[in-house]
Amino acid sequence: MADTIAAKAVPDEKEAQAAPRSVRVVLLALMITMLLAMLDNMIVSPAMPTIVGDLGGLAHLSWVVTGYTLATAASTPIWGKLGDMYGRKGIFLTAIVIFLLGSALSGMAQDMNQLIGFRVVQGLGAGGLMVGVMAIIGDLVPPRDRGKYMGMMTGVMAVAMIGGPLVGGTITDHLGWRWAFYINLPLGAVALAMVTAVLHLPKKKAEGRIDYLGAALLAVGISALVLVTTWGGSEYAWGSAVIMELIAIGVVALIGFVLVQKKAAEPIMPLHIFRSRNFSLMAVVGFITGFVMFGAMLFLPLYQQSVQGASATNSGLLLLPMLLSMMAVSVLAGRYTTSTGKYKILPVVGTVLMVGGFFLLAQMDTGTSRLTSGLYMAVVGAGMGFLMQTTMLVAQNSVEMKDMGVASSSATLFRTLGSSFGVAIMGALFNGRVQDVMAERAGTVGGKVTEQSAQLTADSLAKLPEPVRDAYQYAVSSGTHSAFLLGAAIGVAALLAAVFIEDIPLRGSTPPVAE
Repeated sequence: MADTIAAKAVPDEKEAQAAPRSVRVVLLALMITMLLAMLDNMIVSPAMPTIVGDLGGLAHLSWVVTGYTLATAASTPIWGKLGDMYGRKGIFLTAIVIFLLGSALSGMAQDMNQLIGFRVVQGLGAGGLMVGVMAIIGDLVPPRDRGKYMGMMTGVMAVAMIGGPLVGGTITDHLGWRWAFYINLPLGAVALAMVTAVLHLPKKKAEGRIDYLGAALLAVGISALVLVTTWGGSEYAWGSAVIMELIAIGVVALIGFVLVQKKAAEPIMPLHIFRSRNFSLMAVVGFITGFVMFGAMLFLPLYQQSVQGASATNSGLLLLPMLLSMMAVSVLAGRYTTSTGKYKILPVVGTVLMVGGFFLLAQMDTGTSRLTSGLYMAVVGAGMGFLMQTTMLVAQNSVEMKDMGVASSSATLFRTLGSSFGVAIMGALFNGRVQDVMAERAGTVGGKVTEQSAQLTADSLAKLPEPVRDAYQYAVSSGTHSAFLLGAAIGVAALLAAVFIEDIPLRGSTPPVAE
């Protein structure tokens, strides 16, 4: 077989038999890398109380997550462009090494400031992991066959969401919080060795210089927006000077970024990719998918713990109907794309199910059973299963091969920004509703209960007097009703975008090779 495993419209007979086996080996390495990218925050979250107990610095605790998120979001488009310019493999390996270096340093941190700084290093590497995975699949596999492989990646994502908190809690309890970071090292070493050994892609020589000014402006703009969504309504009031200044900085930086992209020889995010109607529409769908999905991941466990009486561990397991449905439908959608070469129906059906599922979730109240809520979650999961991989597939099919990296990074970035805005806006709506209802139903006592935070732990909830506890459960039910209803309304915009997507033939649309 040729040294380069590359996507070809019509492979010869020997290569057709060898390519699937070779791709499977590469795919295993990519799945491990994807697991690293998705699992990290899930594992670290349960370790946070222990970290504070050891290192102190409670006032800066949020930066352990915020620093990582900022670095990941800001570096994502840059990694995609570097892969397009200098070759996918070397850039991907560099991202893995930086991520592992940040993981090792985080595990060795001696105070909170060190941990935050090392988490930023880790986040810079993480920005290249998911983009690298998706772009490499885009290089190796023709779009018609790509769906089934991306479906597997969606499965990895679901496994990380389910298993991450459980693994993180177990590691922290038995090995100590530092192993929440050290666990990345053996997994990353395996991925690093496998990618080095089995992935062979053409080497590239950049014809232009990196657009440093564009990269800086984009990083500043993204960072400002993420900080607005992270701090707004929690650290600072939405109308505070800090939030207004961050909004102004973000807007000015992004306007400057667009102007620079028009003149740059090698723009970080070429504006011509947005001339493709399908790419622009899928950017909208991806943003809204991130918006509503992470809102569901945040508020469903809270509803299950506060209203349905589930423990923290069980509330994670109770998300299984949504995550298993997402996995199963994602695999089926990938098979459908491979066998038919068509995809337009997938985002349309996915957004319909997403809107319907969130409308059903909005009907939950204090008397809703776990079986009923599980069925509602399965509907949402099915919608996500149709959308998660399709947004990336259509985005990649809408650009030339030379722009595969920036298309992958842009699609990832829009979903990331959507999740940040979703958590912030739905969270503000939820918190406001909970506080209002508590003030109405429990008077001054209710207002005091939630004045610091609308989210109470299970232990705190159990200590409340029964009338106040009943009022709180009703308030949480009302808050989730408002948040999920907003999710359904926002999802309608994704449905409208999906309707206008064109069913453009997938590149490499030949009958699938028997494996």
